Amino acid sequence: MIGQPFIVLNTIDSTNNYAMAQVNEGHVTAGTTWFAMEQTAGKAQRGKQWHSPPGENLMMTTLLEPKMLALSHQFVLSASIALAAYDFFSAYAGDETCIKWSNDLYWRDRKAGGILIENVLRGGSWQYAIVGIGININQVQFPPYLPNPVSLRHITGREWDAIELAHVLCSCIQQRMELLFPANAETILEEYKSRLFRWQRPGLYRQGDDYFEATIRDVLPDGKLVLEKNGGNITVGFGEVEFVITR
Repeated sequence: MIGQPFIVLNTIDSTNNYAMAQVNEGHVTAGTTWFAMEQTAGKAQRGKQWHSPPGENLMMTTLLEPKMLALSHQFVLSASIALAAYDFFSAYAGDETCIKWSNDLYWRDRKAGGILIENVLRGGSWQYAIVGIGININQVQFPPYLPNPVSLRHITGREWDAIELAHVLCSCIQQRMELLFPANAETILEEYKSRLFRWQRPGLYRQGDDYFEATIRDVLPDGKLVLEKNGGNITVGFGEVEFVITR
């Protein structure tokens, strides 16, 4: 079961780093979840850091054992976790919640959270997925270099118990994991696409020094994004294109 055991850490560099160390020592089982009151070097995608004041937000890592999937289905797991985060956040923030490709949590056009999945391979097989999730819960002041942050407190106007909400998120992940089978891959991907930020709507993007308007037309089974640009389609991988937020 996801969240059993549920371990609260007062201060840690990164819950993902801590989980990886525990896996390497061989002292953990699938479902174990680590929640941090404070991270001194929280990890985000593409080597970025996740900054959060102590005790204000949801910062946790869950250890999954995706035996039911082949390595070629890694994006199905990523989509399922993104949908679990969507299930969780939309229950409190409402139907303006969405997923920004590939697995950021958005409300309207503002970032509420992110997901970082690191895989542990043994002998060519997929042993564990270390799933780190950070969601803004009670934070109201953000560093000025963050372009578009939002928290659940911003949206709802009230404070929340981040640990209590982390248990709710564990239940959402559990429900999604119970549906995670190769036979359901197409259904999962279709639901994922339907929850996407800017799905089938034009928006501004940047690729290198090139700014352009495009429309998301598809997400492929390997997670690559298909954009319609100037009447034709282009396919981009993770980190190859940036969503430009305009206000």
